[in-house]
Amino acid sequence: MSLGLYNSGHWEGLFAIEKDKMAFETLKHNLIDKVDHFRWPKWLKQRHYSIATILNNYRNELEGLRGQVDLVVGGPPCQGFSNAGRRKEDDKRNNLIKDYIKFVKIVRPKVIFFENVKGFTQEFHKNKSKGKKYSNYVLNRLDSLGYDVNGKMIDFSKFGVPQKRTRFILVGVDKKVLNEKSEKFFSQIEANVDSFLASKNLSIPVKLEDAISDLLMEHGKKQSPDTKSFEAGIYDKSNSNYQSLLRRGKKLKGTIADSHRFVNHRLSTVERFKVILSKAEKGKDLGEDIRKQYSIKKHTIIPLDNDDVSPTLTTLPDDYIHYSEPRVLTVREYARIQSFDDWYEIKGKYTTGGKRRTKEVPRYSQIGNAIPPLFAEQAANSLAKLI
Repeated sequence: MSLGLYNSGHWEGLFAIEKDKMAFETLKHNLIDKVDHFRWPKWLKQRHYSIATILNNYRNELEGLRGQVDLVVGGPPCQGFSNAGRRKEDDKRNNLIKDYIKFVKIVRPKVIFFENVKGFTQEFHKNKSKGKKYSNYVLNRLDSLGYDVNGKMIDFSKFGVPQKRTRFILVGVDKKVLNEKSEKFFSQIEANVDSFLASKNLSIPVKLEDAISDLLMEHGKKQSPDTKSFEAGIYDKSNSNYQSLLRRGKKLKGTIADSHRFVNHRLSTVERFKVILSKAEKGKDLGEDIRKQYSIKKHTIIPLDNDDVSPTLTTLPDDYIHYSEPRVLTVREYARIQSFDDWYEIKGKYTTGGKRRTKEVPRYSQIGNAIPPLFAEQAANSLAKLI
């Protein structure tokens, strides 16, 4: 979201709260060290924090910001709501939404922007007596704080992102300060999408091949610059307007793309992927016949379709097989599908496993959890019009 706000040219950051060390390293490397997007306050060290730490240790400083902040953006961790996960009502991460509201109550920004997964608007069916529609809770709490609020499900593929990804977007406007309705955000962003995409030389849908065909393994490999015993892919020439946009006009052919490290698959895995690519329906989860033939028990495996938008990327790269090569996607290909600029470099481990999955945010997770920056830039334009 911060990258989209920066790319719009309308916004300057104050500070960002990010709990994970690796995710903060990525944010700092790109939006603090590279482009100086944030006017970071002296009272807050540039490092990773939990929102609870900020609320508990910097209450006076936050109160000092009251009336000075135009926008607070938040996307509290969504794993407890995600239909791709276990949807646990007692997931501690769900409580971070209450901290988000507490932060808004103290700082009193003119406008708030909130993003979460589709499952955020649905009750927890495992225990209907305790089932909550957290979206209603958030709407009601913000309304009681004096904000005019509206929430809507938005499919990012309709905004130029080569991915069928639907998320719950909520916008609130402080009724005491601004004479605007939050609904204006949604009408503006939908009315302006065609002109915005035209200004980027894009038209929808942006197909998967248009997003990542310059990153094929067949274009060549070199020693990975950040991991021994791995190979990384190199750029081909730009093959689409979308690729040219994210490359920002740079001639990159023959150079190594950031975070474009290929997974070292076993030979048996490669052979299985080849069969799947030749026999399975593209863009759909594997059918029972192929699953039985190869005794595949994994919940999701989707061979991607080059001629369509991608399905929603998760944080698990082995959920998908590249549309033409027998391998999973790289982090850079993830970033392309999520519409990250190529200059935006991803830091930290590539993956993590076991119990650490709930505590660490490696590269695939950083990208898989993100709001697509191309949508965020359009949101930034519409948010600016509310101020």
